[in-house]
Amino acid sequence: MATYVILSTLTDEGRKTLKNNPHRVMEVNKELESMGVKVKEQFAVLGPYDFVNIVEAPDNETVLRMSVELGSRGSVQMVSLAAIPMEEFITKFK
Repeated sequence: MATYVILSTLTDEGRKTLKNNPHRVMEVNKELESMGVKVKEQFAVLGPYDFVNIVEAPDNETVLRMSVELGSRGSVQMVSLAAIPMEEFITKFK
């Protein structure tokens, strides 16, 4: 499984949804699992993004499908970054 960092920002509609149902975040996590994406860590953050998620997925295509599915709802905008564990990164230079 590959690791990805997902940076997300709520739209106005997403903020309304979250205000009315804060547990919606956990419901979305279950949906992600059904798409093959496992949430490893999740943080609400201050700054230009609202959430930082560390997820695992089998491949880029799975993350792409997740991004399109969630983005098409109009409640969130995302930036997906493939992440390489530092140990693996270092071995690429040996």
